[in-house]
Amino acid sequence: MKNWANGWIYSREEGPMRFDPSVYQSRLARLRSILLSSHIQGLILFDLHNIRYFTGFTGSDGALVVREQSATLLVDGRYLTQARKEVQVADLFLFQDKVDGLESVLDLKAGETVGFEASAVSYTFFLRLSDRLREERLKPLSEELNSIRAVKDAEEISCMRRAAELAGRVLEAVTSKIRPGVPERDVALEIDFGSARAGAERMAFETIVASGANAALPHAKPGLKNLEQGDLIVIDYGLVVDGYCSDETCTFCLGYADGKKREAYAAVKEAHDRALEAVRAGVTCSSIDRVARSVLERYGLDALFSHGTGHGVGLEVHEAPRVSAKSDTVLTAGMVITIEPGVYIPGQWGIRIEDTVLVQDAGCEVLTKMPKDLIIL
Repeated sequence: MKNWANGWIYSREEGPMRFDPSVYQSRLARLRSILLSSHIQGLILFDLHNIRYFTGFTGSDGALVVREQSATLLVDGRYLTQARKEVQVADLFLFQDKVDGLESVLDLKAGETVGFEASAVSYTFFLRLSDRLREERLKPLSEELNSIRAVKDAEEISCMRRAAELAGRVLEAVTSKIRPGVPERDVALEIDFGSARAGAERMAFETIVASGANAALPHAKPGLKNLEQGDLIVIDYGLVVDGYCSDETCTFCLGYADGKKREAYAAVKEAHDRALEAVRAGVTCSSIDRVARSVLERYGLDALFSHGTGHGVGLEVHEAPRVSAKSDTVLTAGMVITIEPGVYIPGQWGIRIEDTVLVQDAGCEVLTKMPKDLIIL
């Protein structure tokens, strides 16, 4: 064994692990199956969401080396105390330089190959790592790792239920402050502040509040535009509880809705509802997308639906699987996905309705709590 001066840290402290250590041990066991299937002798993880998933570490820098019989979390001095409290399923290694630390921990023998998360490192870092370990000993992995967090366990689902419930309470409270003359940005700030005050760790993404013509932009940023009578207002928001995200979109109408807006809303709502009804274990993501799109096609609105029907949610607000026309991923019980059809008329207005759902064997459970019927504020 190497000594302290060379980086190894033996002691850990009992700390507030989010889940029981057996949860992380089970996840690491699944990860190790990739070693065999990919014909590698080790795996380096850099993505911090994956590192949190497998160890419980919540710091903002580090690397995780997994071998058949061991797991080692590499951190620098900023995170030593934190890692000793959070991580019970991996050895700890204190590094001064990450590449030096990886070389020391891996200690590759002749003929050994190590996989790494190619999408989580810069080209500059890859050049440094490949120069030290030799490029032919590094195997980039992406597809093999993309879906590893897709099926949620009971602890994860519990976190996501609480996140969705908290988010719903926050938005319900904010709706009383949505009135003519209030800037979009102020509504977004109310949601963000209300979430923090209610106990959220942070927002899952930048809150979208888009009214009038801005609502025709699927990823609009809230600005200084004042809300006006007759505006459709798209609010897309999510917050984080114990690391896990919620994601929900509601479209409200301020004051009144004319016939065209009501008809379009009804069409999007029908597409949303039919897609929800189609969600169950064993169906493909592309078939869910096709259901939503076919409803809008009957109303002549399919050309105005410019994005996929949904995506996975978990430690990240966008993760596997993708619910789109090109995704043949088969849904499995325990996956958590969004259903979010929309219609966007450039220069006029837009509508999106989104719920996050838990895939089950015979259907799905809707986790998000706000009602999705047209609400006139």
